[in-house]
Amino acid sequence: MTIDDAAVAALPKVVLHDHLDGGLRPATIVELAAEVGHELPSTDPTELGEWFLRAASSGTLELYLETFDHTVAVMQTEEGLRRVARESVVDLAADGVVYAEQRYAPEQHLSKGLSLQQVVDAVQQGIEEGVAEAAAAGRTIRVGTLVTAMRHADRGDEIAALALANRGRGVVGFDIAGAEDGFPPSRHASAFRALAEAFFPVTIHAGEAAGLESIAEAIHVGHASRIGHGVRIADDIEVVQEGSDAGEEREARLGHLAHWVRDHQVPLELCPTSNVQTGAAPSVADHPITLLKDLGFAVTVNTDNRLQSGTTMTREMTRLVTEAGWTLADLRDATVTAAWNAFIHHDEREQLVEELILPGYVELNSGRHRA
Repeated sequence: MTIDDAAVAALPKVVLHDHLDGGLRPATIVELAAEVGHELPSTDPTELGEWFLRAASSGTLELYLETFDHTVAVMQTEEGLRRVARESVVDLAADGVVYAEQRYAPEQHLSKGLSLQQVVDAVQQGIEEGVAEAAAAGRTIRVGTLVTAMRHADRGDEIAALALANRGRGVVGFDIAGAEDGFPPSRHASAFRALAEAFFPVTIHAGEAAGLESIAEAIHVGHASRIGHGVRIADDIEVVQEGSDAGEEREARLGHLAHWVRDHQVPLELCPTSNVQTGAAPSVADHPITLLKDLGFAVTVNTDNRLQSGTTMTREMTRLVTEAGWTLADLRDATVTAAWNAFIHHDEREQLVEELILPGYVELNSGRHRA
């Protein structure tokens, strides 16, 4: 079966790795920047969107992260946070996303006097408004938030406590993010212990700018249930035989860490376009996500930052089809894997898969959307 763009757009989607401050509409940035007096590279929304894409395509994570100076600057008030969160949910729902986890770092939104709790409250209000707006447009979406601590700062314990205080009020998990190399998960070991003792889900950015040790610490120090990116796990894999059209399967030798990640089916929140931009992968066609998929790792497809990557879930999935040879079954499996590893309870995951995801793939497979 040939999958066209319209078919991919119609598929139900799950995104586990999507940054709230990386998904703003350019027009919203322009309007909010004018209100707070923040200078932008351009005040034309189209030009600004193009600037973000160019700036984020520098080839390093550090330069990629500099683009957030502009998005975070306009997210310092309750009104700004609420609007950004609402619009993000509406945009995800319009892209066919039925379940999303939005992550953000409350400590980055305090420059105008908000407290950490006020930041969380404003984001949650915006998300609820976005869900309602999407529903009014006939779209179903559920959104949980991941409260993030910046890995170069020393507020891990405080942000972990904030996440736990908002458990059951929209916050479904904890994360650390920011410059990875030189700032390992072990810097926040006490926060991870507290979260583990409270049975609270954790995902950790690892294996993007830093390598195998970062992934190992995320698992064994951070008690991570998922790995944010994790693309560098490929460094622990040696391909000894490529697959062929004659039916020969790809064979590889796995190191101890790669075996652990695969054996325990630790989900990898892979972000193809973003990983190419930061230099973590050479291209979407040669992105390790396809190797990992073929070898049986628990791979999921994600956007990371829709603004900086000029992307959507539809675009990520379409690129995997057109550039890396993915099939409808591959897209389905990655989506189901994401749903089964969402930070919601087992019965809720089951309902998500059985009622929202699989029926959409059955409809497509019936032939209603063929190229």
